Amino acid sequence: MAFNPNNCRNESEVESKLIVSYLLPKLGYTPDTWHQEIAFGNIRLDFLSFATQVIPIVLDVNSPMSLVMEAKHPKENLDRHLRKLKRYLTSLSIRYGLITNGKEIRIYAIVADDIKLLFQCTGQDIETKIDEIIALIGRDSLNFVKDQDNLELEDSKLNLVIPELISEIPVQQNNPATAEPEPSQISEPEQIPDLIVPQKRENTMKIIAVYHNKGGVGKTTTVVNLAAAFSKQGKRVLVIDLDSQANTTFATGLVKFDDEEQDDLKDSNILHVLQSEDGYSIGEVARKSSFCHPEIDVIPSHINLMHEENEFNQLDYSRLILIQKLAKVEDIYDIVLIDTPPSLNFFARVALITADYLIIPSDLKPFANQGLINVKDFIKTVNGFKKLIGKKPLEVLGVLPCKISTNAKFVQYSLPKRREAIPKRYGMEIMDSVIYERDDLAKCAEQMQMVGNMEIADPISVLDFKPDSIASQEFEMLAEEVLEKIGKNS
Repeated sequence: MAFNPNNCRNESEVESKLIVSYLLPKLGYTPDTWHQEIAFGNIRLDFLSFATQVIPIVLDVNSPMSLVMEAKHPKENLDRHLRKLKRYLTSLSIRYGLITNGKEIRIYAIVADDIKLLFQCTGQDIETKIDEIIALIGRDSLNFVKDQDNLELEDSKLNLVIPELISEIPVQQNNPATAEPEPSQISEPEQIPDLIVPQKRENTMKIIAVYHNKGGVGKTTTVVNLAAAFSKQGKRVLVIDLDSQANTTFATGLVKFDDEEQDDLKDSNILHVLQSEDGYSIGEVARKSSFCHPEIDVIPSHINLMHEENEFNQLDYSRLILIQKLAKVEDIYDIVLIDTPPSLNFFARVALITADYLIIPSDLKPFANQGLINVKDFIKTVNGFKKLIGKKPLEVLGVLPCKISTNAKFVQYSLPKRREAIPKRYGMEIMDSVIYERDDLAKCAEQMQMVGNMEIADPISVLDFKPDSIASQEFEMLAEEVLEKIGKNS
């Protein structure tokens, strides 16, 4: 069967028409030696192929895991996904990775702690280059790395989740002295339960605050679209709006009323979570938001929040209530994102006391930069309190350049100087990712829908509004950077 890249109009067609129908058969991988949508813990692979199929999967010098294949949309730049491919190969000790958008095919291999490009061709040329590809990663010709150093794992087991089985299959460290005979190939459904080993999920929920005491720097845009990017990577996400302006509540589509008489948020929001020691749990107050797919949970804010700050300041325990309530849902969420008010008030303090990590969005303009001095002092004060309650200090992931002009001369000449100023003048790390000011970010937030005779705001994430846009790719790269820094990428 010949392959025509012009027939691939989206990522799904790259998967079905190039990988499933053409490449896997050509490379000699039969249906029982490859899996689609397979997960190892928090790593989710489009395709994983095996030179030899072994269940349970054994991770040792003879590991059967052979080849990762990742499919992307035809319009996507493959360079933007190399960080993720590197993580997949190095984390799982898989020697080869193929990544393609249909128009281009690349093959990479592990070299020490990095990956190296071994092969590259266009989709149009794949017919003439297929023998070279087979010689490199064909099932019969594939060579395995025998270096034990590349196979060291932090944990002795990984959870392998294959949607078709809906089960956890143990991954064993092979010990020749105690190894049992390899089980025969599974053919009967009733054999599957014997492979299931119940495992307690490790508590790895991460709490990230997004804060700057300067307003208008893109905090809400960062929170909601980063949440969407995490969700699309399979993370279970909770967003908490701690700003009385409720911009995140609006941006995630929870305001479905036209006037205050129809307000269905005033009786159950973050205010009630903070006011009540026993009632108003996270599960009771959190609402499903369909502004992105998969959906995320959101604890809404409300304008009434601003009237209660003095009362909260008189109650020492109120600063700890959110920590206590989040501890009860640590097995439900992978990531909690907290949007904060642009101030040094009680609610900003609660957010930073509660959080493990901090992202500081900034447009890198003079007032925002001067505000970093206040931010540093605020972090110091918060960390003093966290030490008293036995909580680890806040880890600053960095200043995130946000709402940055796309003017070519600015990007070429001014932006590098502004980036350099952050660590030099303020002693703060600046993140690799950059979120530029783009029309798509404004348009996706302005979407509307008709409910009866009323026009109601119906915002969606930029990743759902235009998944192939540059703005979407910027948030995907930001999500990758954050996950790498907080240790949630594997």
